[in-house]
Amino acid sequence: MEFTFPWPMSQGEWLAWGAAAATLAFGVILFFAPRIAFRLLRLQPKTDHPEAIAQGRSTMAGFFLGVGLCSILLAQPWLYMALGVSWLFTAFGRIVAMMSDGANTPYNWVALVVEVALAVLPLGFVFGFWA
Repeated sequence: MEFTFPWPMSQGEWLAWGAAAATLAFGVILFFAPRIAFRLLRLQPKTDHPEAIAQGRSTMAGFFLGVGLCSILLAQPWLYMALGVSWLFTAFGRIVAMMSDGANTPYNWVALVVEVALAVLPLGFVFGFWA
């Protein structure tokens, strides 16, 4: 069995691939530089709790790395759908936080736009909005 890298063939697939690449990049930053990533996300772990950094490297980076890498390496519509739906739920969680937790800030609006874009790109390809 021979494994070949599935290079994107259409503009829609390039958009989905780009969302997967951005997800993978977020995962790499979270895995190798969690303190910098936390600063970008405006999170500050307590110095007496190193498990907070471990949480960033494991749970947060693990999702981004796993889904992003699998989407890039396998380029299957179901993986792009999982990627898009995951970003969609991330955006939904941010909306809930903005409405109920008093987190209606400019930072959260920018993050929401990025998350919706990262959801729409692979979902638009999967559902055939762009070929």
